[in-house]
Amino acid sequence: MSYPKLSFLMFVILLLLRFAPEGIPANAQGQREGRMEGQAMSGQIIGQVRYRGGAPAFDVLVSCDAFSGGTVEQVRTDRSGRFRFDKLGPSQFRVIVSVPGYLTAQETVELQTTPTAYVQFELIPNPNEPAATRGVVAASIPQAAQQEFDQGEKAAASGNKEGLQEAVKHYEKAVQIHPRFVQAQLKLGTSYMDLGEWDQAEAALKKTLELDATAVNASFALGEVYLRQKKDEQAEKVLLQGLQTEDRSYQGHLTLARVYWDMASRTKDETQARPALEKAYEQVKKSLELNPNFAHAHLVKGNLLLRVRRVEDAQHEFEEYLRLEPKGPFAEQARTTVEKIRKALASQPPTKP
Repeated sequence: MSYPKLSFLMFVILLLLRFAPEGIPANAQGQREGRMEGQAMSGQIIGQVRYRGGAPAFDVLVSCDAFSGGTVEQVRTDRSGRFRFDKLGPSQFRVIVSVPGYLTAQETVELQTTPTAYVQFELIPNPNEPAATRGVVAASIPQAAQQEFDQGEKAAASGNKEGLQEAVKHYEKAVQIHPRFVQAQLKLGTSYMDLGEWDQAEAALKKTLELDATAVNASFALGEVYLRQKKDEQAEKVLLQGLQTEDRSYQGHLTLARVYWDMASRTKDETQARPALEKAYEQVKKSLELNPNFAHAHLVKGNLLLRVRRVEDAQHEFEEYLRLEPKGPFAEQARTTVEKIRKALASQPPTKP
C-alpha cells in the first residue's frame, strides 16, 4: 500500500497535535458518551454503596456497562455513597462496583419497562485480600466544615467560572476547619483544575493523596495536572499508581496514553519515539476495550496511527470520533482532516497489478 506524500502527513499530524490530545478538557471523566443512538435517552439508574456495617462508601468507582458489552459510563460515589447514571436508553445494563480489598459487587438493571431503577450495594470484605480502608466517611467531620462543603457543592453546580470561584472559597474553609476532610480537599483540587489553575490544583491533590494514598480519583486528576504542566515523568508515575488500584478506569488509561504521546511528540526521530508511541497505543487500546464509545480515545488513537503513517486506519478513528461527537470540541478539525485524507488518497496513482 502506498501513502500520501510525507509533507501532507506532517501537515495533518501537526494539525491534530495542536488540537487533540492536550486539548481534552480536564473534566472529561464526567462526560457522557456512547449512548444508544435512535433511542429515547430518559432512563436513569440511581444507587448507593455502603460498607458492611452501614458506613457509606465514598469515592469508589461504579461502572455502568451495556449488557451486550462495553462500558457506557463510570462515576465515583459521593460522600453519602450515592451515584447516578442518566440519559440511558431502554435496555439492560450491568452496574459494577469494584473496590480493592472487597468482593466485586454487580447487579443487572432493566430499563426496558421502567425509566428509573434503584440499586443498593453492600461491600463485603474479600477474605483473600487485606480490607481497604479508603472511602469510609469519618463521623468526626464538624458540622461547620460540612456546611461549608455543602455550600461549595451548591456553588459548583452552576458550572460557570464565578460559581467555581465561589466553590473554591467554601472548600478552602472546609479544610481549614477540618484539615483531614478528604472529599473537600479532592473537590478543591478538581475545582482548581476546572479553573485552569494548575499549580493550586497540584497542591490540593497532593494533599488529598497524603490524607488517603488510595484515593485513585485524586491520582488520575493529578496525572492530568502534571500532563498540563509538561511534567510527563511525574504524570506517568502517579497514573500507573492509580491504575494499579483501579484498572477499569478508561479515562485513567486514556490520560496515560496522552502522557506517552506527549513524550513521543518531543522528537521527530521515529526510533527514539517508538517506545513511547507503543506504550501510548497500548493504553488507548485498553481505554477503548473498556469503553468502545469513548470519543476522545478514538481521537488520540487516530493521532497515533497518523504518526506511524497508517493513514486509512487513522481516518477510520477520526470518523468514529465524529460519529460519537458530531458537535464535539474537535469536530471541525477532525472533519477537515478526514476530508484532506480522502482527497490525498484519491489523488494517488492506481497501484500496478
